Amino acid sequence: MSRRRNHWRCHRRKRHGLSRSVRAELQFPVSRVHRLLREGHYAQRLSSSTPVFLTGVLEYLTAKILELAGQEARNSHKMRITPEHVQKALGNSEHLSRLFEDNTYSQVEAVPQPRER
Repeated sequence: MSRRRNHWRCHRRKRHGLSRSVRAELQFPVSRVHRLLREGHYAQRLSSSTPVFLTGVLEYLTAKILELAGQEARNSHKMRITPEHVQKALGNSEHLSRLFEDNTYSQVEAVPQPRER
């Protein structure tokens, strides 16, 4: 009996570890989000599902913004998405504009001049 058991063990293939991003079928790195949450001291304790959920939310928002920006680029007959397309997409979407309404966009309107002495 022990002979048969040992024979089965030697032919068994070793399984390679799957990353949490692969397991959750996400493109964004779950491990990096987990590390940033730990280093940021946002909470004393984190659930194991917290970084997975947050990574999924970030990926969904990014995909939605890029989809809307791609439509804006297509409407203006452009092949490339520019920051202006992203800004228009955020402004035209009711939900995303509410999400980002407190943030200011970095636009250079006037270059500051050095002070005269």
